[in-house]
Amino acid sequence: MQNTIKNLEKNGFEVLYVKDSKEALHVAKAYIKDGLKIGLGGSTTVAETGLLEYLLNHKNISLINHNEAGIDMQENLKRRREGMLSDLYITSCNAVTQNGELVNADGSGNRVASQIFGPKKVLLLVGKNKIVEDINAGFERIKNVAAVKNIDRMNKKAISMGKEPRFNGNNIANKFTFINGDEKGRTTIILIGEELGY
Repeated sequence: MQNTIKNLEKNGFEVLYVKDSKEALHVAKAYIKDGLKIGLGGSTTVAETGLLEYLLNHKNISLINHNEAGIDMQENLKRRREGMLSDLYITSCNAVTQNGELVNADGSGNRVASQIFGPKKVLLLVGKNKIVEDINAGFERIKNVAAVKNIDRMNKKAISMGKEPRFNGNNIANKFTFINGDEKGRTTIILIGEELGY
């Protein structure tokens, strides 16, 4: 863990280690300032820490929520694009290597694109289960863990909304990124000493 943190910091990422999801929520709240335009990338980790609920109930921010119930696909895509120009973009990461690199995959691409460029600030909440040895292990984790769980989650969600389940290994994770550095201060990683998310 300490070696991973050291390498992440060497690569320009700010890292804040916390012991559990409760502490993660407390630390994350400090980044939620009144008046901010905040974008969201799909993240089970953000929901599991309670941060998503906190954001949804915050009255003094402009939250760009493309997962809001009842919006159509045109509005969904519009909000995904708006989120890429936010003041703060909040999501998670599929894998973090011990060398301090971020490995991700996405279906539509807004989440991985925003980690690279667009939002002024990026806040990632990452469980310890996402730390892997190297890039290859990161892509293996995406294929064998994250993608499998997300396919199941998204298809169940579609069925619950009366829609046809359409997610599979070809469309749930077809845009991949590998980030081995960022401009200092842009990306903050809250590294959580619990297993969270996919």
